[in-house]
Amino acid sequence: MRRLLLAVAVTLGAAVVVPAVAHAAPGDATVVPVQVTGDPAKRFNMVVLGDGYTQAEQARFREHLDKHLNVLWTIEPFKTYRSYINVYAVEITSAESGVDCDPNLDSPRRDTPLNMGFWGGCNPASVQRLLTVDGAAANRYANLVPGTTPGNRQLLALGNSDTYGGAGGANATASGGNALSALISPHELGHSLGGLQDEYDYLARGVRGGAYTGPEPASAHHTLLTEQQLRDQRQKWWRWLGERSESGGVIGRYESGMYTSTGIWRPSPHSIMKTLGYYYDQPGREVMTQRISTKTSILQDATPNGAPVGADRVVWVETLHPVGHTLDVTWTLDGATLPTNGATSINLSTVDIAAGVHTLTATVTDPTEFVRDPAIRGSAALTRSRTWTVDTAVTTPPAPVQVEITASTPTDRPVGGTDVVHVETSHPLDAIPPVTWTLDGRPVGTAGNDRTLALAALNLSGRHTLTATAGSSSRAWTVDAVAPTATPALSAPLLTVPKPGRTEYIYNGPFTMRLNGADDTPGYVVREFQTDGDGWFNYFGWPTDPNLPFLFTPSGTNIDNLVYGKLGVPRLSPWDDPTPSYGRHTIAYRAIDPAGNYGTPREFVVTLLPEPPACTDTITGRHTGPLIVSTGVTCLDRAQVTGPVLIRQGASLVASNATVSGPVMATGAATVELLNSTVRGPVTVSGSTANVTVVGGRIDGPVILSANNTPILAGATVNGPVLCAGNTPAPNNLQAPNTIRGPATGQCAQL
Repeated sequence: MRRLLLAVAVTLGAAVVVPAVAHAAPGDATVVPVQVTGDPAKRFNMVVLGDGYTQAEQARFREHLDKHLNVLWTIEPFKTYRSYINVYAVEITSAESGVDCDPNLDSPRRDTPLNMGFWGGCNPASVQRLLTVDGAAANRYANLVPGTTPGNRQLLALGNSDTYGGAGGANATASGGNALSALISPHELGHSLGGLQDEYDYLARGVRGGAYTGPEPASAHHTLLTEQQLRDQRQKWWRWLGERSESGGVIGRYESGMYTSTGIWRPSPHSIMKTLGYYYDQPGREVMTQRISTKTSILQDATPNGAPVGADRVVWVETLHPVGHTLDVTWTLDGATLPTNGATSINLSTVDIAAGVHTLTATVTDPTEFVRDPAIRGSAALTRSRTWTVDTAVTTPPAPVQVEITASTPTDRPVGGTDVVHVETSHPLDAIPPVTWTLDGRPVGTAGNDRTLALAALNLSGRHTLTATAGSSSRAWTVDAVAPTATPALSAPLLTVPKPGRTEYIYNGPFTMRLNGADDTPGYVVREFQTDGDGWFNYFGWPTDPNLPFLFTPSGTNIDNLVYGKLGVPRLSPWDDPTPSYGRHTIAYRAIDPAGNYGTPREFVVTLLPEPPACTDTITGRHTGPLIVSTGVTCLDRAQVTGPVLIRQGASLVASNATVSGPVMATGAATVELLNSTVRGPVTVSGSTANVTVVGGRIDGPVILSANNTPILAGATVNGPVLCAGNTPAPNNLQAPNTIRGPATGQCAQL
């Protein structure tokens, strides 16, 4: 029988990390409080278990957990409601490293406490990516976390693997180390916690799903109804129709979902339930907000209401505190609203109460913009009330209470520059203890409820010390208002065009982007990018290796029958529209730090041109004398040609970083490309049938472009006149102006 070693250190308002057991045996477990926001019996508890991590690999488990959590906290509604959640890690020592059937059915089976395995637990009839866990074993280990029960917790099991996989049953699972792993977790939590369905148009990758034939699905984010029917019948996501989706595009009606490709519709072009990397869209976010809130109570504690209270005392409530906004608290006496301005306590001795018996009610409501359905808003998840009988004949006996802070926003880690910070105090019967706030020693005022301070209103930057004081007790936080930074590192472009506020790049083929993140505090920095105003997309490196940069191509790259990196309108499945995304694209990028601060979004512009045709003949080094290109595609790769170059009908020339000492002439050629090349002489190209591309470089002589197909003259220096006529369309400079030292006439007058 395995021993279960339990090391728990829980302090309300603070989290204490406990080191792993020094000489753990297989099956031994250490409970580590990662984030403790309150009493686990009253909070939503996320219990994260590691499987397949040996004693020597527990640091790897912690690294995986840090990344998974930091990504999760950037995704709404987890970002806003992380303060509702306690997180406990259960570090379980495995006899062997890894999980079963990873990556193939004939791969070894590992001796691990949770028996995690790919292929649905090594089932030949399953799929590789289905990573299952022994639920009974997982719950036995989760039971080691005091105060948690199946009703107030969610399990997430991380398997020690770099293979893509996860599952979303009662217990969510994800591989720990895959490039996409930290995005698998919120997707699977969408299933396990939110009851959301997959929006895939396939079950087995590479096999397009058929037509949906069932009735109107119970899924909150799938329908058979038209947009007009959704509105007319006030069904499902009708309240969100027409708005920009948080996951990109516009909330509407998009065909496919629930493993079928036709006959069923979803709200957004892509959300995290379809494409990992994007956010939940609004309908999904609304459901997840409800489910997170249902796992706890927004009204945490209150004055006991079992017997009538006197009109000479203080009545109070304690609420939860979302990270980014405050809950609404209203007080009514016999149905009439009292002017309490959101306070969580009311001193009845200051209220004009007629003699007799009355009903006092406090109602706590979450005003979040994430919810529009009044049924959800009015449910116990987002609205709670407490009622007392007030009898003016009751006299409250004195009961001295020491004024002190009893709970607060955790102080063990920095709070973000836009967070709402809170404290709770003890509750004397005859007075409401005031709470004073100082920032770097200077007083800061609050409005209404002095138990909370919204930092966003202070417009902070840098680092600060925030202190709350009640009576003789105080709590202090480090305020991290330092914005993280994201810095892109791109593969070498064909041309770089500096412009005010941003840089533009021209590529004539696929390019890579490494997005580096930096912050002044430890922890995984999340990086995101956005293409042409679409949804923000998590930068995870590359699906095959998180250390590889992201690859952009005109039509995307197929990896295990999913498509990544299509510039412009994205693809997911191989059968999605493969139309190449040539042309001009804007890529924005930003970083999010562990405190939840967003860096300032910045952007660059990429113009993507078709790749040059494949070379049939390549010249490097020096070529002396005339060069006549009669057939095929001749490439000059850093070559030096001394003499004229003639491209005959149907032939092509691609010169890259080359030098031609003599004229370049082409009549009826297919393709002529001068890329960052120098021509010491005139250039005359007429009647090309494919394209003419002159990007960068220098031409010492006149340029004549006539009757060509899609000519480009961008970022070049021409020491001579330029004449363009009869081209279809007119020559384009790709918004990279040329330097022309001579008259530019005809179609080239604006270049």
